[in-house]
Formats: sequence, structure tokens, C-alpha cells
Amino acid sequence: MTRMPPQSPGLSRRELLKVAGTGGAGVLVAGSGVEANQERSRPKIDTSPGDHVLEFDLPGVLIGSAIYPDGPTGCTVFHFPRRATGVVDIRGGSPATFWTDAMRRGAAPVDAICLTGGSIYGLESVAGVATGLLKRKEYAARLGRIALVSGAVIYDFGARTTSVYPDRELGRAALEVARPGRFSRGAHGAGASASCGKWLEPAVKRELAGQGAAFAQQGPIRVGVFTVVNPVGAIVDRTGKVVRGHLDPKTGRRLMYNAPVPGAGEATPEGNTTLTVVVTNQKLGDWELSQISRQVHTSMARAIQPFHALIDGDVLYAVTTGEVGKATDRKATHTVVDMATRLAWDAVLSSFIGRPGNPKKS
Repeated sequence: MTRMPPQSPGLSRRELLKVAGTGGAGVLVAGSGVEANQERSRPKIDTSPGDHVLEFDLPGVLIGSAIYPDGPTGCTVFHFPRRATGVVDIRGGSPATFWTDAMRRGAAPVDAICLTGGSIYGLESVAGVATGLLKRKEYAARLGRIALVSGAVIYDFGARTTSVYPDRELGRAALEVARPGRFSRGAHGAGASASCGKWLEPAVKRELAGQGAAFAQQGPIRVGVFTVVNPVGAIVDRTGKVVRGHLDPKTGRRLMYNAPVPGAGEATPEGNTTLTVVVTNQKLGDWELSQISRQVHTSMARAIQPFHALIDGDVLYAVTTGEVGKATDRKATHTVVDMATRLAWDAVLSSFIGRPGNPKKS
């Protein structure tokens, strides 16, 4: 039974019942001068863009990030105001997603994509994006105007000690700050507690990664690649050198995943995932969009080694806003693939920008 709170001067019976209806947690009562416990305990939301913002020109997509610093954990939202078309490519053995069935069968309309931390609990933030869109006049509760929102999660509890997860409020906050032409890299959004290079644990140490992005334009064709890097593998640059993860605490060197290290791999942690969104303005057909998703996702194995492991849950969305060109233009499709595969590597390499802990040797 819920016990009625002690009566305070100036509180009516209706106000007391309102407090009791919250299980005694308390609410902020207008004019009472009493701040509610619920208000005091509400997690602080940080939507600041940070110091490592990529600026680009890609009409048709708005991007916003929000984090709970107390986690830290967060989510990143991609909103397509004029509705886009997308597919999803899911690899690895441990994915957790929201409304991806239709996009796995072929190209499907999509209004927003939410990438989030918090493992399966973080899917609540994806629902928050959907209900946030419902409050806008462009969407409604009838067929044809339902907000089509998809999402995927990373397991980011391994790099922190809290159980805080992205919820509805955080998803809505990221949606509200979504703007064109900017993306916060590093320790922002879903990448707040992302980490990499765990394949050789406990002989080596993981390192914090984050979310990265890259953009390019060739003629009228524009391509942006955005990724949240939280793999069991390490990050490798174009020279073949490990630049993040698999850190040997004894030597200060970063090791390849197949390095002969005693004790390596005996306690490889589960809960790893890389989430990626590829967006282009080039019109693409169902088959072309699906093939691009597979090619780009496969190409990322050059930058993350190993990739698509049983204990990864890698997900890649390929989305077109359909603003230029023709879907039957095979040359344009090849251009998008070439640009996206190159940019994906750049995006992964930018994911740990601003993170501390660069050893002297590598």
C-alpha cells in the first residue's frame, strides 16, 4: 500500500493524492516551494556538440547526439525530414536492433535511425525518437503517417561501472537538437563509452573509442559515413599499424590481433558492436542499395581487425535521400561504393579523436 505523505502547509488534498500516485517519490507542486525528489534525481542530459565536430553539406538529414554524463552513455539520431529509403546489413553473432526486419528484406522507407548505448535497455531511446516524432504535425497514429524509426545498440557497460542507459528522454533530447551539416566525433552520442581492442585480453588492455564520421562530394554525388566504434577488434590505419586498442601495458605498444602473446584471448569479453550509417543523395534502387551495404560493411574489416566476430553485433544502414541522379545509373552506383568504402575507414580512424592515452610507442 502507498502511504500518504505528511501534509505540508499550502498543499490541497488533490495535490497530496497526486504525490501519492507517484509511489511517494514526490513531484514538483506549483506554488508549494518544494522541489520534488524525482526532479532532483533526474539525470542530467548533455547535448553540447563538443570540440571535434565534422561539418559537411548533405541536405536531407539532420543529426543530433545526447549523453547522460553520469553513465557516461548516449545516443545519436539521424532524422530524414522528407523520408529516406534504406536497407540494413547485420553481421556478427550478437546484434540487438529495433525495426530492422523490413529493411533486411529490401529497401524500405525510414524517417529516423537511432544508434544507442546501453545494450538492449538502450532500445528505449529508439522508442523515444518515435514518440518524439509523433508529437510533430508531420506524423500521426494512422497508417501512412506513422513515424518509421529504426535503431541498433552497442554494449557499452564494459567500459564503465554504472547501469545508466539511454531512455526515452535521451532519445527525444537527441532528436530535438538534430541539425543539418554537423556531427560530433569522439566521446559523444552512442560513442560515449565505446571501446576497442579486446580480442587479446587479459594480456592487453582495451582503449576508449567513440563515434566517427567522414564526408566527400564528387560532382553532384554526396556521401557521408557515420560510425559508432565498439568492436572486440582493434583499429588499424592504412599502413597496417594498430592505432587504437590491444595496448600492451608492459611495452606501451599496440598489438595485432594475431600477436603471439601468452594468455591472450583467454578472457575475451562479450558485448561488442560497431554501428554504421551510410547516407548518400544519389538515387539508388533496391538491389543497388543492398549491394552497397554489403560492400561497405565488408570493407570495414580493413580498419577493424578482427571484425564481425561471434561476439560482435555489427549493423550497417545504407540510406539514400534520392535527391540527385537516376536509380539505374550504374556508374553513379560505383561512385557511391568507391567513396563510401574509403570514407568508412576515415570515419573509424576519427572515432577516438580527443580521447586521452596515446602511448609513446605503437
